[in-house]
Amino acid sequence: MGQDQTKQQIEKGLHLYQSNQTEKALRVWMRVLEKSADPAGRFRVLGCLITAHAEMGRYKDMLKFAVVQIDTARELEDPDFLTESYLNLARSNEKLCEFQKTISYCKTCLNMQGTTVSMQLNGQVSLSMGNAFLGLSIFQKALECFEKALRYAHNNDDKMLECRVCCSLGNFYTQIKDYEKALFFPCKAAELVNDYGKGWSLKYRAMSQYHMAVAYRKLGRLADAMDCCEESMKIALQHGDRPLQALCLLCFADIHRSRRDVQTAFPRYDSSMSIMTEIGNRLGLVQVLLGVTKCWMIQKELDKALESIEKAQELAEGLGNKLGLLKLHCLCERIYRTKEQQQELRDHVVKFHECVEEMELYCGMCGESIGEKNNQLQALPCSHFFHL
Repeated sequence: MGQDQTKQQIEKGLHLYQSNQTEKALRVWMRVLEKSADPAGRFRVLGCLITAHAEMGRYKDMLKFAVVQIDTARELEDPDFLTESYLNLARSNEKLCEFQKTISYCKTCLNMQGTTVSMQLNGQVSLSMGNAFLGLSIFQKALECFEKALRYAHNNDDKMLECRVCCSLGNFYTQIKDYEKALFFPCKAAELVNDYGKGWSLKYRAMSQYHMAVAYRKLGRLADAMDCCEESMKIALQHGDRPLQALCLLCFADIHRSRRDVQTAFPRYDSSMSIMTEIGNRLGLVQVLLGVTKCWMIQKELDKALESIEKAQELAEGLGNKLGLLKLHCLCERIYRTKEQQQELRDHVVKFHECVEEMELYCGMCGESIGEKNNQLQALPCSHFFHL
């Protein structure tokens, strides 16, 4: 298959993919990969396969194609292609919650400054790196990366990147409990979609609605949370976006739990858990198990709650997710206080404070810990933050 034919087949695949005929598109692209003798065409088709598998939540396949793409980039001896392939490798590892590997590949990208294309990719590299630092609960570095990504987005007038960074910032502020900012940023993302997103994939709209739903739930605006989550889920189902379906199911379950409707929450958690397991989102599984634990606690089934905590703790330790561990110690503290088991209670109080210190979650002004309750925070230019 020559250069022109390769180009035509890639376009044919893209057309099928955009009209929601994903499996047909994948078959076309795989055929190009087998038959094309044009390395640049093979590189491009691997990029299409990586994006498609990412959106379907087939992260292991995404990683497999990213590794092949690096070999193709080396064959082409072009620094821009190499930077792009390392970014895809970083993103594959981010999706599989291999956060240390993500950071390492992102650093490789930033050290490989090629030409203008590499410079344009730096924003995406910074975003992926920020998401990985957030996964490890290293908040200051995560914020630094997100702000850098935002600067690249503004300098290159890249509205799609800005939209993605706003969603990540929404997630960031949700975790450190500044719920006003947690809502502000996804609302900003939704505005960008409305103003500039006519030709964009609907996933950008779905993503912003999901993050708005999470913030609305945290603020106790449950009807608004439900509306946004339903809209996000509708798009996720239309597009076969499994990762987003899992997140929406988790959000629905959390909304029902906030309404103390545990019987409706449990099946949603179960459905979310099975998709998270299938796609390999271990960080998502920790969130699901936290929700399940809280449901058992509402029902005063404390031994069942401890079983869920044990599973979640193993996952959070494996990921290096310190915030997850902190939340689990906090729940254990409540359970053992109720059970009047003083030794276990003391152990978890100590571990809780160790987590707070490790994450440096203290306000530089008042010395109180950050993230205990909803509070307005202000970030300094050095990315340290304090209570407003």
